[in-house]
Order: sequence, then structure tokens, then C-alpha cells
Amino acid sequence: MKNIVVITGSSRRGGNSELMARAFIEGAQQTGHNVFLFETLNKKLSCCIACDNCFSKGQACSMSDDFNELAPILENADTIVFCTPLYWFTFPAKIKIVIDKLYSFIIGRRELKINESALMVCAETNKTEDFEGIIKTYELILDYKKWRNAGILTVPNVYNIGDIKKTDGLIKAKEMGINI
Repeated sequence: MKNIVVITGSSRRGGNSELMARAFIEGAQQTGHNVFLFETLNKKLSCCIACDNCFSKGQACSMSDDFNELAPILENADTIVFCTPLYWFTFPAKIKIVIDKLYSFIIGRRELKINESALMVCAETNKTEDFEGIIKTYELILDYKKWRNAGILTVPNVYNIGDIKKTDGLIKAKEMGINI
């Protein structure tokens, strides 16, 4: 049994990437994993300002925002999953803030036990090369953190809420959750 953190970047309630995350979670829970969902849409997140005061005041970030709610859950996680729409060939700003704030664990000299990660991303585009930016960024994070890649799922041609239901994206997301 794994402790999995799913971080979503959807800016639309009920959007395609949210549906994809829920399908993944259903699969992961079906096989007995514990899953914590962190929806950046509903969170107050401030950009890292590199103050290097991480964990010096009893919380991960000296700025009072919702990353401090996520930090203790990340400390106990085995797996982190990023589930997001594609914005300008990469992660949306709120997920990027969470990624940037992983810096706090480095500065605070706190080891994460995360050893694997997965990426699920959907987009309006039908060009597979448009996913190259987010995939490369993700692969660089994996390499830097020494995390195992548990999978990458890209779903093109989805824009309107529910478009993903016309693809095999939800089936693949659920399978990814089952097999993680």
C-alpha cells in the first residue's frame, strides 16, 4: 500500500484534468492505496521568494499559504502525481508554485520519502509535439529528485468540459492508478 499525493492544476471545476485525476484516484484506491488530493484551484498559494527561511518557523514555508497544509502530507508520501491541463507547453502556474516550493525541503534539510511520480496531462491541441515541454520539465524533475517514472499519460483534443469522456483518457488514467 502506497501513500499517494495527487496534485491537480485544473482551473475549471469539473474540467477534463479533474476528471482524469478522479479516474486515477478511483483506480489507486481500488487497489488499496491511500490517496490525498490537493486541488490547486481551491488553494491560496504564494510564489517562493527564496527567503531560505523554510521550516525555520515550524512550517515548510514562512509565507502563510496552503502549501503548509500539503507539506506534512508530502513528507509521508511515497508517490506524487501531477494531473493537469497543458498551459503554454508546460505546467499551469499553481502547480508550478507547488513544484517550486519543494525547495523548502532542500533548505530545511528534510528528506522526502517520495520515490516515484506520474504525470497526466490533457490539452486542446492535437499535436503530440506540444506536450514535449511539460514532459521534458517533468523528466528533469524526475532526474533531479531521483524519482522513478510511474508513467506519463497525455490526452490530446480535449477542451470543453467533458471532452475527455469521448477519448480513452479516463480508462487509461484509471489503469494507471490500478498499476501504480
